[in-house]
Amino acid sequence: MDEITQKTVVVDLRIPFFRLVFFLVKLGLAAIPAALILAALGFVLSAVFAALFGGHVDMFMRRWTL
Repeated sequence: MDEITQKTVVVDLRIPFFRLVFFLVKLGLAAIPAALILAALGFVLSAVFAALFGGHVDMFMRRWTL
């Protein structure tokens, strides 16, 4: 079967200002739980790495001190 492909170019997108503002406020509010989840995941991963590699809080920073 020979399918014909058709390209589309969007040249204008009209979004009312207040609808866009409402969407951006929702986006900002949705970022808060996402940041909390990522912070918790980072905490768990860092705790696992600390448990695996000796548990020293400053073990990675000791190398960079003068």
